[in-house]
Amino acid sequence: MAALVRLLAPLEIAAPAVRTAISRMVRQGWLAPLRLPQGPGYAVTPKCVRRLDETALRIYRAGAITWSQRWHVVVVEQVRERPKRERLRADLAFLGYAPLSETTWIGPRPSPELSTLLAAEQVHADRFDSALDGDPRELVARAWDLTSIGAAYENWLSQAVELVGGLAGDAPDHQVFAARSKLVHGWRNFLFRDPGLPAELLPAGWPGEKARVYFEQEADRLLPASAGFVDRSLADQLVDHHQGSP
Repeated sequence: MAALVRLLAPLEIAAPAVRTAISRMVRQGWLAPLRLPQGPGYAVTPKCVRRLDETALRIYRAGAITWSQRWHVVVVEQVRERPKRERLRADLAFLGYAPLSETTWIGPRPSPELSTLLAAEQVHADRFDSALDGDPRELVARAWDLTSIGAAYENWLSQAVELVGGLAGDAPDHQVFAARSKLVHGWRNFLFRDPGLPAELLPAGWPGEKARVYFEQEADRLLPASAGFVDRSLADQLVDHHQGSP
């Protein structure tokens, strides 16, 4: 916990907020309490590892996205409880699906996390791998608000250029870490909006592609200094522990 507090200080996240977030992650099954040689700690759960792996693949989109010309269709049972229904909708959207109706969702490809999600919510769903009899562009325009998503990419890129441009060439590592963390945090929000559609289904000059190129370029450029700050913060925490610092 002390190491996390130290790491998040450059982002101006206070210690009580860090502790609250960790407690929430434990309750939700993302972390599990663990006894370490230097004291109490936390371990990532298998659920957390799966989410991190899947999310990393979607955040760092390596190259062009391929498409099999088929859709993954998920028909979920009716969910009466409103909180559960809203949670299910948010999670399905995060996995890249869009609703065609209250119970029918489509995605450009199956999500590896779908089975885990449905099991956790105890919701039954029929799943199909289907080809559309019609124009896939029309389906995409109906299922996803591409105008809004495109505008969000343009807005993000403008803010990202300003954020990165504000870093001095000799900026200390903790400032680089903070800037890169904000860059990734803003970019990962597109996981809730953009399912990663292939180029042939997107409008010409799709702003998401220009934004993707900028993100990958700057995230990679800022990584060494950012990782160095993380490594030193963790090492310093171990030194403080062995020296008996509070």
